[in-house]
Amino acid sequence: MARPKKCRQVSKLPRALYYKPRGIPMRDLTEVYLPVEGAEALRLVDSEGLDQQSAAEQMGISRHTLGRILARARQVVARAITEGMAIRIEGGNFIMKGQGHDGKIVVTSEKNMMNRGRGQMKKIAVSSEGPVLDDQVDPRFGRAGGFLIVDPETMECEYIENGSGQVASQGAGIQAAEIVARAGAGVVLSGYVGPKAFSALTGAGIKVGQDCDNMTVREAVEKYTRGEIALAEQPGGGAGA
Repeated sequence: MARPKKCRQVSKLPRALYYKPRGIPMRDLTEVYLPVEGAEALRLVDSEGLDQQSAAEQMGISRHTLGRILARARQVVARAITEGMAIRIEGGNFIMKGQGHDGKIVVTSEKNMMNRGRGQMKKIAVSSEGPVLDDQVDPRFGRAGGFLIVDPETMECEYIENGSGQVASQGAGIQAAEIVARAGAGVVLSGYVGPKAFSALTGAGIKVGQDCDNMTVREAVEKYTRGEIALAEQPGGGAGA
């Protein structure tokens, strides 16, 4: 089982959580997702001018972890600027810290903080062998038959076929990542996700849960919402991932 991530400490949220190119209608835009801790790393290092060691100490993480978060955040921003995409700052693995009325440092979990403004969880994309919740999870991400986009609070779902990924000679994982990103998913559950697909998903701020084969889609979503599926730190193996 993957080691649980250490929560990153965030001192200040951005004033705006969404940015889009001027002159391009929303319906024509692809979104990329910047985790809140990624925005914090950009603020501390690129805006405030702290060195990476000092920024890491403020966020309560190692310098190596800070460097990895910063590199991914810069990649997301660079991709949005060069390819004309919108940036949504949302989610991640963090706690908010600030001053309480008694002067003590207080923290607020990511779930509680994000729920104040939104009141709901992000949609979950599950690679599926069929169009209903009781179909089996397809262990192949890039070459899955399709994806069920599930609202974990209501269990309402939408099925998106992945015909292009099944016949693609290469790049199936990246195409699949773009499909679930356009569908508004914040989490992907699958059997195995290969390196290119994993990079595309995490670059878009999408969390990845693996080893969900031998489950139905319903079981995978329920296990995730109960915290029984660990989020992946690196891609898995498997053909067609």
